[in-house]
Amino acid sequence: MVEHHYSRRAVWSWACFDFANSPFTTLVVTFLYATFFTEVIAPDPIRGTTLWSRGVTATAIAVALLSPVLGALADRGGFRKRFLLLSTITCIVGTVALYTPLPSEVGLALFWFVLANVSFEMGLVFYNAFLPDIAPPARIGRISGYGWALGYGGGLLALVLALVLFVQPEVPWFGVSKINGEHLRATNLLVAAWFAVFSVPIFLWVKEDRSQVSPPGRVLSETLRQLSTTFREIGQYRQILRFLLARLLYNDGLITVFAFGGIYAAGTFGFSMEDILKFGIVLNVTSGLGAFALGFLDDYLGGKKTLLITLVGLMTATLVAVLAPSRFWFWIAGILIGIFVGPNQSASRSLMGRFVPPDKENEFFGFFAFSGKATAFLGPFLLGVLTQAFDSQRAGVAVVLVLLAAGFVLLLAVDEREGIAAAAR
Repeated sequence: MVEHHYSRRAVWSWACFDFANSPFTTLVVTFLYATFFTEVIAPDPIRGTTLWSRGVTATAIAVALLSPVLGALADRGGFRKRFLLLSTITCIVGTVALYTPLPSEVGLALFWFVLANVSFEMGLVFYNAFLPDIAPPARIGRISGYGWALGYGGGLLALVLALVLFVQPEVPWFGVSKINGEHLRATNLLVAAWFAVFSVPIFLWVKEDRSQVSPPGRVLSETLRQLSTTFREIGQYRQILRFLLARLLYNDGLITVFAFGGIYAAGTFGFSMEDILKFGIVLNVTSGLGAFALGFLDDYLGGKKTLLITLVGLMTATLVAVLAPSRFWFWIAGILIGIFVGPNQSASRSLMGRFVPPDKENEFFGFFAFSGKATAFLGPFLLGVLTQAFDSQRAGVAVVLVLLAAGFVLLLAVDEREGIAAAAR
């Protein structure tokens, strides 16, 4: 592997991509467009929620199938930057297209959402794979934290802009009307423009390490060979295997929190749309601060210990949310989730960065994406089953506690030192 000198410009250009793409998660997937789809485009909120969850499930399946294969292809062909550019452009085009579907145009809205969302998730595979190349081992935790913190900042700023320009004013800006929810659909254009502008630095100033690339005529055959070799030799990387298994469960808990936090707030605590958006803003602020601060702890204590600390915090927060007798206690739970969720995601990425062998970064971050998506339907599915069985959203949300606890137990078996030694960085 080429010895990389620590370049501040490369680090900040890389972290800027988190700032660029986060409004997509915040506005489209979590808060604004998801709600607009279920309430306005779909025939009714119940059918809307079901259809939206199918869209999210379709994304999860596509990413789980594509990410290891395209990751290995990027490793062997030196295509990481090209694939990142292609997935970024496709996500931007799909997001612009989300402006067009009108009420009752369900199929069109879901098509563009799934296309944009799959492209977004695939982009993360190639983006994350740059981390071990640009960050020296002693700083990988904090640099991962910078990215997550900037990401939460980007999501927050875009959310505030969307509120000020389109959602709240009697007369939205730029000649946008409120007929057929145009002011809400226009937030997609803001997300697309934001992504286009702030993703430029990574393509200009982050260099791709192409020292391990296969000769042009052998890229495809060596991609297939690399995949089969990895599956055969996965025992050598048993710490990665243990870690990804643990992440499969605790990350599923987090996905469920993100997908249903707003729905739970509205259904159990009577939050209005404006309350939910304020809740989203507070969550983004606390998550960004948590990711930034605990990134330093990650470099000091190591990724595993940092993850265990965050999981204890998240389990406590979930318990408070399930038992919360009033809105006040639900807000406390939300703030606690914010503080620990950012560093949990950041430390997961940095621990993976410590474990990946230098010539297989894209492929292994493909498996990392796979572990984030392979059972992503499980938490939301169980939440629905329990909510129905007990006729209570609280019972449904309790499934998050089970997933976090199971992930915690499996994480205890990970030996961080052995994992770093096996990567031979």
